Formats: sequence, structure tokens, C-alpha cells
Amino acid sequence: MCRSPDLPWNRLAELPRELWLPALVTSVGHAEARLCDTRRWQQALEAGTLPPPEADLGDAAALTPMREAVSQLGLPGLSRGRPAMAQQVLRTLLWHLDRIVDHQPRLTRAEAIQGAAAGFRAEWQLEGSGWDERLVLLDSLGDPSQLSWDELRGHLRSRAWREAQQAAAWLERLPQLAALISRLGRAERQGGTPPQEAPEPLADARAAHGLRAVETRLPDAPGELTGLQLTGRIDRMLASEAVMLRHPLLRRLWRARQAECRLLGWQSEAVLTDWRPDPAAPPRAALSPPDPEPLGRGPFILCLDTSGSMRGAPENIARAIVIAAMRAAHAERRGCVLIAFGGPGEVIERELDLSPGGLQALMDLMGQAFDGGTDVQTPIERAVERVHQARWRQADLLIVTDGEFGCMPATLARLDQARERFGLRVQGVLTGDRETLGLLDVCDDIHWVRDWRRYTDDPAAVTEASPVHSRSLTALYFPNALSGRAARHRKVP
Repeated sequence: MCRSPDLPWNRLAELPRELWLPALVTSVGHAEARLCDTRRWQQALEAGTLPPPEADLGDAAALTPMREAVSQLGLPGLSRGRPAMAQQVLRTLLWHLDRIVDHQPRLTRAEAIQGAAAGFRAEWQLEGSGWDERLVLLDSLGDPSQLSWDELRGHLRSRAWREAQQAAAWLERLPQLAALISRLGRAERQGGTPPQEAPEPLADARAAHGLRAVETRLPDAPGELTGLQLTGRIDRMLASEAVMLRHPLLRRLWRARQAECRLLGWQSEAVLTDWRPDPAAPPRAALSPPDPEPLGRGPFILCLDTSGSMRGAPENIARAIVIAAMRAAHAERRGCVLIAFGGPGEVIERELDLSPGGLQALMDLMGQAFDGGTDVQTPIERAVERVHQARWRQADLLIVTDGEFGCMPATLARLDQARERFGLRVQGVLTGDRETLGLLDVCDDIHWVRDWRRYTDDPAAVTEASPVHSRSLTALYFPNALSGRAARHRKVP
């Protein structure tokens, strides 16, 4: 039998492009076993396990110490769900295997195998040092399966990623902010039940108002089917009776049974319910409808103040909120738009989603210095434009700031129109000592991080809490300064 010229090279189609060259270069084992077992190794590593021992690339003696090194370094766990990591482990393993022949005849084969295994082990001890914690954070923020090896390694080694790790540590001390993000949006009820217009139970409502039900039953009237009966009505007869009409002899029997009213038919009964006043019922006050359950877990728009006044502890809190927003967008499949604003023209608008672009937007913010001016007009106007789009119609707006800004009346008017038309809710996170008139004008509710000074690496700046006893200094000492609009929206904790 003639052997196909495509064998075993047809197995290359099963491998990603990054593994073609390492799988083709075969100085250990033989080509067919290497191509077949490389695929088995890739699948096993992506599943977080080791392949069976028989997947030895055609040379069990050379692969045994490599297999032990992969297991002891915990590389299957690091590769679970991360194709780029699994491919890099395989590429490194195959490269060190092919180095065995380079050490001969200077070394014996056994010594060359041990040297290649030691080189593989040393490389991954240096490469994968401290990756467990960094990869856990990555999994909570996005989908690493979409990243290439260079992108993955670049993110995990960058200064921005170290800032993200620090922000995640700050977030552990701010659970109230993560809870606030879960309440944003108007897509689902907070208990997890989707919002729906459930009709009020009519019987319970009427009974509560002193009415009783009086039922009148009408036999043989159209209504509920209760059984079978003998009838002469054609509209009530069973289908088995109608079949006789198609037979040349049985149709005579059908006519006789119909004339004698002995056809099998459905028996039905109608029930009429009449609500009448119940003299025995005690008088009851009219029941007010219950308050609707608040909605949450919907899309949200995050406006982040990156002005110079936010540098330091407020900057750390702002980054922690971005981490919480990214986690919520990833875990709950929620839409999230980040609008980072500084001075005029200093606006970054990105969607925080599962794509590499969303993760890159996070890295851009983590590496950005908070040292610009403050122009809140543009971000709020862009947020209102988003709310007018179908995808973001149920979104809420969250503004993170130290409160040092103000808005023009035209922008405030557009914000009020969005509130009335779409039910937009505007929440504020205050990372300063007091609210300002500008913040009161914009927000429906203000959440004050009272101990904001504690979220810094500078020991000299750390205090237990704000020395200011209330964030509502404007209302306390300058009550006449509050506009009617600000007084209407302000909510004191």
C-alpha cells in the first residue's frame, strides 16, 4: 500500500502557528511522534494537567526529567485556560530538548539530558517567578485566552500592572465601593430577578377591599372540560366519531347515533364569578402598593477625575474603583465605559470589556499620571450622549472626584433631561473633605470615603480619618449658598 506524502505533516493543521517550527525541528525522537504528542501536550496544559506518560515525543528517556520539571514548577496550573502560556511552555520545552545533541559528544547522553532539564527549570523559575498572584488578578479582569505571549508577558511585567496590583490591594479595604458598583444600572432587580410587570392578583386585591366571590356554574356551556357525555351536537363530538363519516357503511351508523343523541362528545361547564360586597368582612384601609425593588447590575458609565488635586490617596482610591468596575464588567457581563478626564482636551474614553483593547485601556489608566486640570463639562456631555444610545439606555453614571469642579447650566439641563427621559441615576464618590456646589448640582447621591487619607504609601500622610467632621460643610455654614437644584438632589448620609 502506498503511503500518503502528507503523513505525518498533516498534523501541523491541528497546531497553532506558533508551534509549527518547534514541532518540525526534530533532533530528539522522531517526527510522527513529535507532531502527534505536541498536540496532546498543548491540550493537556490548557486543561491544567499533564499529558499521559506515553506522550513522550518518541524519546521517553529525554522527556522524563522535563516532565518532572513541568510538574514541580506548577506550569500546568499556570497554563490552565491560557493558550499563550501553554504554547510558551511547549516552545521552551522543545527548544531545550533539541539542545541535547549540542552537548554531545562532550557529555554523555544522560548528562546532556540532565543539563537540558536543568536549563529548562532555571529558565522558568526566573520567567514565572511571582506569576501566580499576577495571573489571578488578570483572570478577574479579563480573558487571558485572547492575549498572545508577548502581550501577556508585557502586561505582567509592566509598571502599570504593578499599579493595578496595588489598586486591587486597596480595593480589599473598600468593599462598600464594590457594593456600590453592583447597584449601578437598571437591568436587573438586586435580588437577581429580572424586572417584569407582574399583574396584581385580582382576587387578593378585591378580598382586601371587603368583596367576596360568588360563583355561578352553567352546565353544558362553553368553558372548562369536565368529562365525556352522549350528545347529538356535532360541535361537541370526539374526533373518533367524525372518522365514521369517511366510511361508506359506518356513516349510516353515525347518522343513526346522531339522531338518537348517542354520539360521544365533550362535557363542559362554565363558571361565572361575581364579586359582591361582604357584609361580614371587617373594614380595612386601602393598601398602598409596595415600594419597587431597586434595580442594579446593569451597564454603567464611570467618569474618573484625573486632575492634579487627585494625586496621592484619591488617585489610589480612583484606581481601586476602576479595578472593581473591570471585575464587575468581566464577571457579570455588564457594559462599562470609562471616561477619564482632566483639563480641556484631556479625555480618555474606552470600554472596559473582555477584549485586549479593554485590558489595554486599563493599563493606560494605571500608567497615567494624575496631574491635569479639571474640565467636567466634556465627560458629562459624552456620558449623556452614551445614555441616548440603545445599548446604554439603562446605564447609570458614577463620578469619582475630590469635588473640585463645576458645570455650566446647559450641561446640567441636559443631565436633567436624561434623568426624566431615561431614569438616569448619577452617583458620586467623594475622595475629599467636603462636597462642593458643583458636585451637589450633578449628583443624586454622594458616597463619602471619610478615611481617604489612609490609602497612601506615605506614612507621614496617613491619618485614621478625615479631620473634618462632616462633608456637608457647605450646607452647615453656607445654607443660603445652596441652589434649589442642589438642595433637591443632596442626600446627607
